Amino acid sequence: MKMMKWVIRHVVGAALCAVALPISGLSADIQLIEEIIVKVNGDIITRGEIERTRRTMEAELRSNKELTGPRLQQQIRDREKDVLRERIDQLLLVQKGKELNVNVDQEWSKYQAELQRRFNQSDPEKFQAFVREQTGTPYEDFRSDWKNNAVTQRVVREQVSRTVNVPREELKKYYEEHKTEFQRQERVFLRQILVATEGKDEGGVAAAEKKAKDLVARTKKGERFPELARDNSDAPTAQQGGDMGPWEKGKLREDIEKLVWDKPRNFVSDPLKVPEGFLILRVDEHQKEGQAELEEVEGEIMEKFYGQRFQPALRDYLTKLRSDAFLEIKNGWADTGAAPGKITAWTDPAQLKPETISKEEVAAQTRRRRLLWALPIPGTAVAKNKPSSSKR
Repeated sequence: MKMMKWVIRHVVGAALCAVALPISGLSADIQLIEEIIVKVNGDIITRGEIERTRRTMEAELRSNKELTGPRLQQQIRDREKDVLRERIDQLLLVQKGKELNVNVDQEWSKYQAELQRRFNQSDPEKFQAFVREQTGTPYEDFRSDWKNNAVTQRVVREQVSRTVNVPREELKKYYEEHKTEFQRQERVFLRQILVATEGKDEGGVAAAEKKAKDLVARTKKGERFPELARDNSDAPTAQQGGDMGPWEKGKLREDIEKLVWDKPRNFVSDPLKVPEGFLILRVDEHQKEGQAELEEVEGEIMEKFYGQRFQPALRDYLTKLRSDAFLEIKNGWADTGAAPGKITAWTDPAQLKPETISKEEVAAQTRRRRLLWALPIPGTAVAKNKPSSSKR
């Protein structure tokens, strides 16, 4: 019989996710491919996944230039404690998304198309190689991570965010008690779309200008500026819908300030030629100097309350998911989000001790089994002193 080159076996309850047996001989050492750390409702979390999450977390912290030395190391240590919790959180939310039939395939297709357009990678195979090169992650893992994040965000939005409510009376009370916090300098809130021209020849620049003018025309026909920015802007703010935040007088470039400062809310500029390409600006809001009215700062106050109430609500929701889940965690690992009273001890079938039983009990069980075997199946006829023809 032909021997398989690789034998991969996943056994629920075993500590190994996969083993590899070389074709050269059965006596070769078994190589550990992955180690299961957590079992959640039939899915698993491996040591490699936890380590990848930890590396991503550390890279994000190190990219913050304000965190250095002992402060950085302390932040890394603090966040490391919750790495397993975050992996379990996400897996539970992804599983809930499947239960709720959440599908993000369309969003992924749009996001991938935008990446291909932005980085000029129209060939699918070259794009996948580009992803591996830029992220250090196989394309399949990159896609899976993106879709899992999108699913978790959808579930959180639908199952948690909508349950966090702040009565307007509370907002009004906070405003009256903290009026001094809402003394404003005059400032303008802007969004942008940048159509880049870097590295383009004369024809490419002309095409970029035409695209920018077309985008302005589309906003005037009623298309939403944030969505146009997300799908078309070459600026880093694209994924935030082009949001540039607030700007006080004198903080903007002179030509940009002159273009937008005295314009009303929802004003959209014609394309402005800048060194990076063609810039389109929209005025989201223009706040005047002085005491802000409640209506002006209601959203800001809401964010304060929402931030205070959202995280506890999310934690409560994730605790409930844990309580309802089949969850086992390997010895030596701790879930900092564990549900109170939930038993998550790791059960390894290979280590279960056999029951102790006497020879007499074994003999009695054998006799009982034989008696059961002797009973005819209903509908069959058994002649006296002859064995039944039915199969056991």
